[in-house]
Amino acid sequence: MALPAAGNSISLQQVNVELGNTGTDAINMGSSAVRTLFDVSSGAIDMSDGFGKSAVTYYAASGGTESTSGDYKYHAFTGSGTFTINTQGNDASGHLDYLVVAGGGGCGIDNSGGGGAGGMIATATASKSAAGYTITIGGGGAGTTSNSGTGSQGSNSSGLGTTSTGGGHGSSWDSGCTGGNGGSGGGSCSNSGNNPGTGVSGQGNGGGTAASDGKPGGGGGKGEAGNTDGQSHGGDGAAWLNGTTYAGGGGGGAEDLGYTPTGGDGGGGTGTNGRDSQGTGTAGAANTGGGGGGIRLWRGNNGMAGGSGIVIIRYKYQN
Repeated sequence: MALPAAGNSISLQQVNVELGNTGTDAINMGSSAVRTLFDVSSGAIDMSDGFGKSAVTYYAASGGTESTSGDYKYHAFTGSGTFTINTQGNDASGHLDYLVVAGGGGCGIDNSGGGGAGGMIATATASKSAAGYTITIGGGGAGTTSNSGTGSQGSNSSGLGTTSTGGGHGSSWDSGCTGGNGGSGGGSCSNSGNNPGTGVSGQGNGGGTAASDGKPGGGGGKGEAGNTDGQSHGGDGAAWLNGTTYAGGGGGGAEDLGYTPTGGDGGGGTGTNGRDSQGTGTAGAANTGGGGGGIRLWRGNNGMAGGSGIVIIRYKYQN
């Protein structure tokens, strides 16, 4: 924004808007804010002193993979690094919006519930000072390598003072069938317990509950719990300001369902509908925080991993 150039008139409403106020606010033309805008330190102020002047200071920063869309600049971190603010923006330019997604949970290899999505936290209109900020990207939890093991919980992601929690692991038949707690919870199975994992409030949802042997629960996602779209399906994630969906839960490792359990929108891995092979099971998508897809029965092999996390920061850099 800027006040009109020479040859045009400047209204008090335009001065107010340039200062970040509403157009109808009362205004003191001798205030420090107006003097700074008009670059008149003392004495009388003439409207012509304001021709072409701007009160906007935009953020200027570096780090991650940088891109622009319209008037916004984005910094996407798919690996750990440093976000450096060289110039702090003022109220007239807007503030920072940022997304922190943790790694998704990994899965087992026997009747495994889907892995829970990594926790997803979206922060709007934050103000941060000029400084360097450490960004940490959580890895996806590994799939189990043991017949009796579950997958691993995803790792936390952090940045700008916000930490999201790694997704809970998917359950496994020989380890009690309990889904792991996390940003979103892992799905359960039905041997000696049927306890899906819970999600962290504000970051995700719980895993789904098994219906019976061979019909485990799907992993929870940011937008909904596991099983919301049908038995063993992973819960959907949620879209951010860039239009991309993140943090989908993994589908469960099933048998005789009549369909293949899908991962939730937002990178959730696909589950299986059959035994003794990897089948359609897939890992959570990289840099989405998606939970891994469960396996029905694939002893002696590895379960599916969760997807790694991501941090994205955006701000207005022009108008």
